[in-house]
Amino acid sequence: MFQLIKRRLIAGLLAIVPIALTFWILRFLFRFLDSFTAPILKNLGLEIPGLGIILTLLLIFLLGLFITNVLGRTIFNWGEKILAKLPLVNTIYNAVKQITNAFSGKSMKDFKQVIFIQYPRKGLWTMCFVTNQSKNEFGDEFYHVFVPTTPNPTSGVFVVIPKKDAVHPDISVEEGLKSIISGGILDAGTSLSTKLPNIDK
Repeated sequence: MFQLIKRRLIAGLLAIVPIALTFWILRFLFRFLDSFTAPILKNLGLEIPGLGIILTLLLIFLLGLFITNVLGRTIFNWGEKILAKLPLVNTIYNAVKQITNAFSGKSMKDFKQVIFIQYPRKGLWTMCFVTNQSKNEFGDEFYHVFVPTTPNPTSGVFVVIPKKDAVHPDISVEEGLKSIISGGILDAGTSLSTKLPNIDK
């Protein structure tokens, strides 16, 4: 009886936690965006609910316009160099930037395709991303691959492997990133293990 109640409680928690977290994040974003420009609106004598969000989004849009031109990008890079020299601040900033880059799709532009290789030893299959290709003087073809870590795919190792040693699972880079970021929980809509060959062959 106790085990039955325990299972029902766990099932209820698993159902409510994603909903609660989504609601909490949305509420936090709403309050943050609305209060970000609150001092400006207060000085202007305006207290309209939601106006702060519109003004904040407008400021973010203008910032985006600014840093996408040459002058803005130069100033932004200069500011990043200053942050990189500050102890503790640089660690936090770099970590946050890596995570945001992972979700922004910037990494996807550099990745050509998803492949599997036997790494770090034979019998262990690792998902990785092709970044380039090359040939040696004998005409052998190689993949330049990036082997990412979980759950942050912006860190990892660079490996050069023969093309013939790669397995192509026929999934998109986006699906591969989702699988890596989730630690394999999101399995690209299908079982990845079914795409792997028999290593005894």
